[in-house]
Amino acid sequence: MDLEAVRTFAAIAEAGQFQKAAVDLSITQQAVSKRVAALERDLGVRLFTRTPRGAELTIDGQAFLPHARELLRAAERAVASVRAGRRPLRVDVLNSRGAVSGLMRDFHRAHPDIDLDVLMLHDIETAVAAVRSGTIDATFRAVAMPGRPLPEDIASVRVLDEPLHLLTGPAHALAGARTLTVADLAGHRIWMPGIVPGTEWGAYYADLVAEFGLTIEATGPNFGSDALLDTIADTPALATFMSERTRLVWPAAHGLRRIPVTDPTPVYPHSLLWHRDNPHPALPALRAHLATAAPTPGTPGTWTPAWTLPR
Repeated sequence: MDLEAVRTFAAIAEAGQFQKAAVDLSITQQAVSKRVAALERDLGVRLFTRTPRGAELTIDGQAFLPHARELLRAAERAVASVRAGRRPLRVDVLNSRGAVSGLMRDFHRAHPDIDLDVLMLHDIETAVAAVRSGTIDATFRAVAMPGRPLPEDIASVRVLDEPLHLLTGPAHALAGARTLTVADLAGHRIWMPGIVPGTEWGAYYADLVAEFGLTIEATGPNFGSDALLDTIADTPALATFMSERTRLVWPAAHGLRRIPVTDPTPVYPHSLLWHRDNPHPALPALRAHLATAAPTPGTPGTWTPAWTLPR
């Protein structure tokens, strides 16, 4: 089977038009048509129906699409298997200010000879798909969400449990506390704009609310961390959760308080995910570094959701 014809088929399915696919692939529309015709002859079925709006998949085309994408992913992994030693290690850290970004900075200081590409993807499905396709070598995630087990070809290891702190303004009722129990937070409004339903962090906070009867509000637009800090500083009725290793800077006049939470301590579980067949020579070095760089997860007196994978 011609791999370029399969790639052309997938591009048309994505674009919905032969002409748009031709532009995306930097070939002529005639070449696109020839490739599809040859693929249809090989398969003995029609893959597309022409419509005034472009091209629609036939029933056979719909059945073939996921297999075509898997063929392309397999081809990408095959290429990566012989090029891995000549390209940077590509790792998704979710965001630049969080704990795992710090872990990767520590790794870079410990192994300055290893080239790194650090990316920030949004949701776990995008990240896992990128790991499976070979687009990235590893990702840090909280796994596995309820009803969404990891694919068999994805390996994981829990590398860090990060405690949550409560962040308040100076006029908040809890601002004077040196530590707080989870029970102390009941009845207080915890504001966390930007929690996205369907993400692993969304599932984490939903379980935290259900377990301890907390009130977490995700209302309003997410204007980023600076706007969040401004609002918390100026609004006595609101507080927010902040992970222990999150690196943020705010004006001294804000008077923000960062208070550890105990009894139990809610911790966010960070795991490293990678493809079992990934051949990149730097990946074992990263895993070995993480095994010694952070405290062992699962410390007594902490809480994580029941769906969190063990170490």
